[in-house]
Amino acid sequence: MTRKAPPLHGESLRDFQRDFAAALFADAAAPEATALARQPGFAVYRNTVRLACVEALAANHPTVVQLVGEAWFGDAAAIFAAAHPPRDGVLAGYGEGFAEFLADFAPARELVYLPGIAELDRCWTEAHLAADAPVLAAPALVALAPAELAAARLVPHPAARWVRFPMLPAFTIWRRHREALALDDDLPWVGENALLVRPVDTVQWHAVDAVALAFLDASAEGASFAAALDAVAVVDPRCGVGAWLPALIGAGAFTRIEVSQ
Repeated sequence: MTRKAPPLHGESLRDFQRDFAAALFADAAAPEATALARQPGFAVYRNTVRLACVEALAANHPTVVQLVGEAWFGDAAAIFAAAHPPRDGVLAGYGEGFAEFLADFAPARELVYLPGIAELDRCWTEAHLAADAPVLAAPALVALAPAELAAARLVPHPAARWVRFPMLPAFTIWRRHREALALDDDLPWVGENALLVRPVDTVQWHAVDAVALAFLDASAEGASFAAALDAVAVVDPRCGVGAWLPALIGAGAFTRIEVSQ
């Protein structure tokens, strides 16, 4: 008579799920591998999950794939996935930390721009998956008295992502690959800043000044309009608000303005 195993409940089920997930990314030959990972049929599960992670990373970093090729990317992605397994079963946003991984990845050492490309791909994914929200329009600012505007706070749109590249033209490289444009041989090797937004249903990208990012940083931290302008003045005291704020508003970088009561 065959005796069935008792059902798993509570801590036993959680322990099994934890061990099962760990075994998916463990080397079956390693001493620390569980008995579950060494079972012959378990390799099917392991290979399927690892392949899904590699494919998700490739889907979420298409510009990196274009630059390095599928074979190189597949090898790097497999190493990343083994060390950074998904946190849940939804792989649409998988890949957090991949840019940092590439920055320390020895085979990518000469590709100094590659982590920046991966960071921009990640920004695109986060902007794409972010919550929908209305976009702040310029008339909302014009309607406020100067004192009200100074005390108010511009709230960044949940889909807005911005990044700095102090010494690399990473945004130009990324943008030209995304837009299928020719990459000139004499590309100026200068620092750049980028803003990615999704004001409606399509992710858009813009080159922005350092002062604009200083304002976005301060606004994201909860600073008032006046305090955010002080942060801008630290970067460039001579740059007037008209040189960059209309571009941020027009791009859809903010969702609302919070007026102090």
